Amino acid sequence: MATALIEQGETAAGRRSLGRTLALDATIPAVLFASAAIVIGLHWDIAWHRAIGRDTFWSPPHVLEQVAASVAGLLCGWRVLYTSFWGTDADRAACVRWWRMFYGPLGGWVCIWGTIAMITSAPFDDWWHSAYGLDVEILTPPHVFLLSGMVSVQLGAMLMMLAEQNRAGAASGNRRALLFCTSMGLIVLMFATMVFEYAGVPNFHRSPLFYQITGGLFPLLLLAVSRAGRLRFPATVAAATYMVVMLGLDWVLALVPATPMLAPIYNQVTTLVPPGFPILLIAPALVIDVLAQRLASRNVWLLAAASGVAFVVVLVTVQWPFSGFLLSLEQPNYLTGTGYWDYTERLGPWTTAFFDVPGYQWDPAARTMVGSLDVAAMARALLVATGIAIVASRLGIAWGDWMRRVQR
Repeated sequence: MATALIEQGETAAGRRSLGRTLALDATIPAVLFASAAIVIGLHWDIAWHRAIGRDTFWSPPHVLEQVAASVAGLLCGWRVLYTSFWGTDADRAACVRWWRMFYGPLGGWVCIWGTIAMITSAPFDDWWHSAYGLDVEILTPPHVFLLSGMVSVQLGAMLMMLAEQNRAGAASGNRRALLFCTSMGLIVLMFATMVFEYAGVPNFHRSPLFYQITGGLFPLLLLAVSRAGRLRFPATVAAATYMVVMLGLDWVLALVPATPMLAPIYNQVTTLVPPGFPILLIAPALVIDVLAQRLASRNVWLLAAASGVAFVVVLVTVQWPFSGFLLSLEQPNYLTGTGYWDYTERLGPWTTAFFDVPGYQWDPAARTMVGSLDVAAMARALLVATGIAIVASRLGIAWGDWMRRVQR
């Protein structure tokens, strides 16, 4: 009898140990997987639409996105239930309480909301296509709802990595800080994907709008991770994560066979269309990290001004000539992922021209841009981009300072 009771107790203890492992330990890699899988699935979906068209909701990229969201939401939900009803006082002290009785990490709650948004947007999007046909534009109501869910899951994953970093001791601090910076790099990739239409291909990389959009977006993210991260070069790690994942997507997607299925078909593509070479964010990110270290004890507006100016100057310095190099290569180019165009495009000389550059105009006969650079107009546009980057840098500093205090 005593032996049987002991065995039952050991079995119950084993189940509790397994439940605790799934609730507390497995959540971290699960949400990081979800964050990566969602943005990879999004790029896969874009490449699918550009090469094949929309065929069914149950396409592989859609399934990957929904599975990733479900994994994150279910494990975060189990973590909430376990901590609320079976966790220790220490477990609950490291969580945010909701509705008096439920305890979960801040990032977990954000992941749960993102999962709900992504899953409920799926039938909404399918109904939208049935009612209105193919999308005329990307930002339809179901797509906006889906995108908000995707970003929420990624932000939730980042907040969970952040809390782990901020609570970590010296023994595991660097590993958890690396996970936080990596999760921020995936967010950089997500936001770069959101502005792909204006900043994705190198043809836009000499336009004023490109520098104004990047100046308003990336300093915010890079300053935030630089202020909150505990690595020596956190923004550089985040930018490197973005670039490595983008290059991996380029090289993998360009090997996947594809055949267009929807008319009109003007460009007979044979593979999925990769996203193209990433923006060289690693250069301004490195400068931002150095400035953040050197000016850490100075006025935050000085750091914001220096970072905003440095971001635009460094990005122009590296991206302007590099975009010219990319367009000089034979198209398509597998190594750089450039020169791959949608099946709906009528190819011509325009594919190697820069778009929306001051002083250039469209020549219908030549089907390309002709003219010469209006230096004064470009200088004014870059000044505007610098002002935007300074404001974005200041917001990034404030966000990063808040993230330093996140413990739950």
